[in-house]
Amino acid sequence: MTETVTEFNGPVVSSAHLAAGAMPALSEFEFGAIMVSHAFDRWMVRCMAAAGVPDLSPIDVLVLHTAFHRGKPKRMADICLVLNVEDTHVVSYAIKKLARLKLLTTRMQGKEKIVTTTDAGAAACQRYHEIREALLVRSIAAMGLDQPALSKIAAQMRVLSGHYDQAARAAASL
Repeated sequence: MTETVTEFNGPVVSSAHLAAGAMPALSEFEFGAIMVSHAFDRWMVRCMAAAGVPDLSPIDVLVLHTAFHRGKPKRMADICLVLNVEDTHVVSYAIKKLARLKLLTTRMQGKEKIVTTTDAGAAACQRYHEIREALLVRSIAAMGLDQPALSKIAAQMRVLSGHYDQAARAAASL
Protein backbone atom coordinates (compact mmCIF):
# COMPACT_ATOMS: atom_id res chain seq x y z
CA MET A 1 0.00 0.00 0.00
CA THR A 2 1.41 3.39 -0.92
CA GLU A 3 0.57 6.56 0.87
CA THR A 4 0.06 9.84 -0.87
CA VAL A 5 1.88 12.72 0.68
CA THR A 6 0.20 16.03 0.15
CA GLU A 7 2.66 18.72 -0.81
CA PHE A 8 2.88 21.37 1.84
CA ASN A 9 3.47 24.96 0.87
CA GLY A 10 3.67 27.61 3.48
CA PRO A 11 5.36 28.56 6.71
CA VAL A 12 5.55 26.20 9.69
CA VAL A 13 3.60 28.04 12.37
CA SER A 14 1.46 27.38 15.43
CA SER A 15 -1.26 29.87 14.49
CA ALA A 16 -2.20 30.02 10.81
CA HIS A 17 -4.48 33.00 11.44
CA LEU A 18 -1.45 35.03 12.53
CA ALA A 19 0.67 33.86 9.60
CA ALA A 20 -2.06 35.04 7.23
CA GLY A 21 -1.01 38.64 7.85
CA ALA A 22 1.60 40.82 6.21
CA MET A 23 4.62 38.96 7.62
CA PRO A 24 4.27 35.13 7.74
CA ALA A 25 7.99 34.81 8.48
CA LEU A 26 7.42 36.52 11.82
CA SER A 27 4.95 33.76 12.72
CA GLU A 28 7.60 31.22 11.75
CA PHE A 29 10.07 32.99 14.04
CA GLU A 30 7.51 33.01 16.88
CA PHE A 31 6.85 29.29 16.52
CA GLY A 32 10.59 28.64 16.50
CA ALA A 33 10.98 30.84 19.58
CA ILE A 34 8.25 28.87 21.37
CA MET A 35 9.93 25.56 20.53
CA VAL A 36 13.41 26.78 21.50
CA SER A 37 12.14 28.41 24.69
CA HIS A 38 10.46 25.27 26.00
CA ALA A 39 13.36 23.03 24.96
CA PHE A 40 15.86 25.40 26.57
CA ASP A 41 13.83 25.49 29.80
CA ARG A 42 13.78 21.67 29.93
CA TRP A 43 17.49 21.54 29.17
CA MET A 44 18.47 23.99 31.93
CA VAL A 45 16.43 22.20 34.59
CA ARG A 46 17.66 18.73 33.63
CA CYS A 47 21.27 19.81 33.21
CA MET A 48 21.26 21.46 36.63
CA ALA A 49 19.68 18.32 38.12
CA ALA A 50 22.45 16.25 36.50
CA ALA A 51 24.92 18.71 38.04
CA GLY A 52 23.55 17.77 41.45
CA VAL A 53 21.00 20.53 42.04
CA PRO A 54 17.51 19.17 41.37
CA ASP A 55 14.16 20.92 41.72
CA LEU A 56 15.17 24.30 40.29
CA SER A 57 12.93 26.18 37.89
CA PRO A 58 14.34 27.66 34.67
CA ILE A 59 14.40 31.15 36.23
CA ASP A 60 16.29 29.77 39.25
CA VAL A 61 18.97 28.36 36.93
CA LEU A 62 19.19 31.62 34.98
CA VAL A 63 19.51 33.68 38.17
CA LEU A 64 22.25 31.39 39.49
CA HIS A 65 24.27 31.61 36.26
CA THR A 66 23.78 35.38 36.07
CA ALA A 67 24.92 35.79 39.67
CA PHE A 68 28.00 33.64 38.89
CA HIS A 69 28.85 35.61 35.72
CA ARG A 70 32.39 37.04 35.92
CA GLY A 71 32.62 36.22 39.63
CA LYS A 72 31.41 39.64 40.77
CA PRO A 73 28.54 40.48 43.14
CA LYS A 74 25.36 41.56 41.34
CA ARG A 75 22.56 43.90 42.26
CA MET A 76 19.14 42.26 42.07
CA ALA A 77 18.06 45.09 39.75
CA ASP A 78 20.92 44.24 37.36
CA ILE A 79 19.95 40.57 37.33
CA CYS A 80 16.41 41.59 36.37
CA LEU A 81 17.75 43.90 33.67
CA VAL A 82 20.14 41.34 32.17
CA LEU A 83 17.44 38.64 32.11
CA ASN A 84 14.79 41.11 30.85
CA VAL A 85 12.48 40.22 33.76
CA GLU A 86 10.19 43.08 34.71
CA ASP A 87 8.48 41.25 37.60
CA THR A 88 11.16 41.70 40.25
CA HIS A 89 9.29 39.43 42.68
CA VAL A 90 10.05 36.49 40.33
CA VAL A 91 13.80 37.12 40.61
CA SER A 92 13.49 37.91 44.32
CA TYR A 93 11.79 34.55 44.93
CA ALA A 94 14.52 32.75 42.93
CA ILE A 95 17.23 34.51 44.93
CA LYS A 96 15.58 33.50 48.23
CA LYS A 97 15.26 29.90 47.05
CA LEU A 98 18.90 29.78 45.91
CA ALA A 99 20.02 31.34 49.20
CA ARG A 100 18.05 28.69 51.16
CA LEU A 101 19.91 26.07 49.12
CA LYS A 102 23.19 27.81 50.05
CA LEU A 103 24.02 28.51 46.39
CA LEU A 104 23.83 32.31 46.83
CA THR A 105 24.29 34.80 49.63
CA THR A 106 22.63 38.18 49.83
CA ARG A 107 23.35 41.41 51.65
CA MET A 108 21.91 44.87 51.59
CA GLN A 109 23.95 47.78 50.30
CA GLY A 110 21.87 50.81 51.07
CA LYS A 111 18.44 49.99 49.64
CA GLU A 112 19.77 47.49 47.12
CA LYS A 113 20.05 43.71 47.49
CA ILE A 114 23.48 42.42 46.46
CA VAL A 115 23.79 38.78 45.40
CA THR A 116 26.97 36.68 45.46
CA THR A 117 27.48 33.07 44.46
CA THR A 118 28.71 30.77 47.23
CA ASP A 119 31.40 28.14 46.67
CA ALA A 120 28.59 25.56 46.32
CA GLY A 121 26.84 27.76 43.75
CA ALA A 122 30.06 28.23 41.80
CA ALA A 123 30.69 24.47 41.87
CA ALA A 124 27.17 23.79 40.57
CA CYS A 125 27.71 26.26 37.72
CA GLN A 126 31.02 24.58 36.89
CA ARG A 127 29.43 21.11 36.86
CA TYR A 128 26.64 22.48 34.64
CA HIS A 129 29.31 23.84 32.29
CA GLU A 130 31.05 20.47 32.09
CA ILE A 131 27.79 18.61 31.38
CA ARG A 132 26.81 21.25 28.81
CA GLU A 133 30.12 20.83 27.01
CA ALA A 134 29.79 17.03 26.97
CA LEU A 135 26.13 16.70 26.03
CA LEU A 136 25.10 19.83 24.17
CA VAL A 137 28.11 21.66 22.78
CA ARG A 138 29.75 18.50 21.45
CA SER A 139 26.60 17.39 19.57
CA ILE A 140 25.90 20.85 18.15
CA ALA A 141 29.55 21.30 17.13
CA ALA A 142 29.34 17.98 15.28
CA MET A 143 26.56 19.48 13.13
CA GLY A 144 29.09 21.92 11.69
CA LEU A 145 27.06 25.02 12.49
CA ASP A 146 28.75 28.23 11.42
CA GLN A 147 29.54 30.04 14.69
CA PRO A 148 29.51 33.57 13.17
CA ALA A 149 26.08 32.81 11.65
CA LEU A 150 24.85 31.57 15.04
CA SER A 151 26.13 34.78 16.66
CA LYS A 152 24.30 36.82 14.01
CA ILE A 153 21.05 34.95 14.74
CA ALA A 154 21.52 35.66 18.46
CA ALA A 155 22.05 39.38 17.75
CA GLN A 156 18.94 39.46 15.58
CA MET A 157 16.95 37.76 18.34
CA ARG A 158 18.07 40.42 20.83
CA VAL A 159 17.00 43.16 18.41
CA LEU A 160 13.63 41.47 17.87
CA SER A 161 13.17 41.26 21.65
CA GLY A 162 13.33 45.05 21.75
CA HIS A 163 10.57 45.27 19.14
CA TYR A 164 8.41 42.87 21.16
CA ASP A 165 9.05 44.95 24.31
CA GLN A 166 8.05 48.14 22.49
CA ALA A 167 4.92 46.49 21.07
CA ALA A 168 4.05 45.22 24.57
CA ARG A 169 4.30 48.77 25.94
CA ALA A 170 2.09 50.04 23.13
CA ALA A 171 -0.46 47.26 23.71
CA ALA A 172 -0.55 48.10 27.44
CA SER A 173 -1.57 51.64 26.58
CA LEU A 174 -4.58 50.58 24.50
